[in-house]
Amino acid sequence: MQVNKMNHPNQGIKCVVNTCHYYMNGDYCAAERIEVQPRNASDSQETDCATFIPEGR
Repeated sequence: MQVNKMNHPNQGIKCVVNTCHYYMNGDYCAAERIEVQPRNASDSQETDCATFIPEGR
């Protein structure tokens, strides 16, 4: 999934993963959109941010 990195935070999305390409200081996400998987998760332990890209890529 190709996602553009914005130069401002995506309001309403909090992200504390400071090793992500889309991370912004203050625990913000600069991805224009995010994708959370899998479809049939039954609790938050089973979910995953498919938008995550390690910093530096």
